[in-house]
Amino acid sequence: MSKFQAATPDRLRQLKLEASAYFTPLMLHEALLRLSHACGAEALDRFEKAMVDRIEATKDDRADFEPVKEFAIEQLYALVRDAKDSPKGKQSLEKIDTRRTPGRSEEPQTLEDQLQSGLEDSFPASDPPAVVSTTISGGAKKLVGTDEVLKKQRQQAAGKDSR
Repeated sequence: MSKFQAATPDRLRQLKLEASAYFTPLMLHEALLRLSHACGAEALDRFEKAMVDRIEATKDDRADFEPVKEFAIEQLYALVRDAKDSPKGKQSLEKIDTRRTPGRSEEPQTLEDQLQSGLEDSFPASDPPAVVSTTISGGAKKLVGTDEVLKKQRQQAAGKDSR
């Protein structure tokens, strides 16, 4: 026999209230995190607005029902805020119109011509590396940075090491 079958109707109501009070916020929190991850902050805002409207429209004859509704809305705000702050939330894309330069052409051929002109104007993209030479009075002139000089230095170093 199940625990629930043996329970009285009052005990079942009490269990239902306790389960709802404890687990419903956990379930809502997880659902909001998943909504945030899948759809982003805008979906959370729409959900929040719809839920606030639904809570405010709910009617009950109990004298303390207005404070209950206010508390429920505060809990909703806190849960949505937590979901928005989650690092797993989907980031909204920047509106492309905010990045467009005013007066910029949208014609593909014009944009291609402007790109080609910019590439031609910047050619060559960098100057070739310069060969640097130094002279020390009384010493031999050394070229620095060429493959031949580096090869000769390695050979000389290998010759000194073998002695």
